[in-house]
Amino acid sequence: MSHVLIIGAGGVGSVVVHKCAQIPEVFSKITLASRTVSKCEAIAASVKGRTGVQVAVEQLDADQVAETVALIRRVKPDLLLNVALPYQDLALMDACLETGVDYLDTANYEPPDVAKFEYKWQWAYKERFEKANIMALLGSGFDPGVTNVYCAWAQKHHFDEIHQLDIIDCNAGDHGQHFATNFNPEINIREITQRGRYWEHGEWVETDPLSWSMTYDFPEGIGPKKCYLMYHEELESLVQNLKGLKRARFWMTFSENYLTHLRVLENVGMTRIDPVKYQGGEIVPIQFLKAVLPEPASLGPLTRGRTCIGCVFTGVKDGKAKRMYIYNICSHEEAYREVGSQAISYTTGVPAMIGAKMMLQRRWQRAGVWNMEEFDPDPFMADLNAHGLPWTVVEL
Repeated sequence: MSHVLIIGAGGVGSVVVHKCAQIPEVFSKITLASRTVSKCEAIAASVKGRTGVQVAVEQLDADQVAETVALIRRVKPDLLLNVALPYQDLALMDACLETGVDYLDTANYEPPDVAKFEYKWQWAYKERFEKANIMALLGSGFDPGVTNVYCAWAQKHHFDEIHQLDIIDCNAGDHGQHFATNFNPEINIREITQRGRYWEHGEWVETDPLSWSMTYDFPEGIGPKKCYLMYHEELESLVQNLKGLKRARFWMTFSENYLTHLRVLENVGMTRIDPVKYQGGEIVPIQFLKAVLPEPASLGPLTRGRTCIGCVFTGVKDGKAKRMYIYNICSHEEAYREVGSQAISYTTGVPAMIGAKMMLQRRWQRAGVWNMEEFDPDPFMADLNAHGLPWTVVEL
């Protein structure tokens, strides 16, 4: 019986609240906080209608540490679950330190003025969290998150050494819009337009944005899709924690229509993250673009098709070469029927709930700041099957 404070009322936040409400024996009380209370109230009404569970709502500016500290002291949660913007990670970690509350997020910190995400800022909190005897679990989404757990599970049960890792993320869904992003447009576009990076022979190799591609034949009827090499944050921790790793890459699919729109927006300056002068004031172009693009949460009833996210491993077991693929397929339509959200939000929100469950049940509990692959993967893998993200293993 535990109380979780969820910060963030976007598409992922909605999924997290719905999934927590489905297991009241673990999440006996849920409080949802956001800058926009009306979003919290809409989610709470949906949860009440679907599950009968009452969700408390609060207004919060998560950039303000003092506000979060005051809210934590007033509502007294056992865990703060952060599905707000990555810019707010450090402020929320500071609030947890001040109040002695455990912390979980789904995406690592990135400074607002630099499109660069890495774990160094949050890893720097490790000693302070240890001294406070509280835990921070970083990146408990799908990628990062489930992909890290897949790696830990493969290393525990199937490989003596993993030499090559390819994380491949495919959204084979269609929402019918000319151009829209399936999660926060500002974060999504910042991620896609930065330089690619992969790990090989002990060092990072950089590529121009979306300049490397391959075609991968996805399982269960999805078929061949073009995938583009990107940098993704889980690579940073996995290269430290997987034994024998020689190469690690991350790939994501994009339609030609999406990329064409993105190139045009880049060419005219709409993806810039620095302020520009406008009518006597300043605006950040990418933030203006976010305001005019469809709200990701609105895509739920429109999206058809499936996602397929997984890891391809090459390595050795008992002296023999081995290749294996672990993946999940998630239906946009089924996710919408269950919780009112499309599969991109679903595949991030379910693992956030499971990570919180692991911590609250004390199955994953260790003071300090940790990444997903640093814990026993078995209970998390079992919960993926039990809570909507079943996985499949194929020997290649």
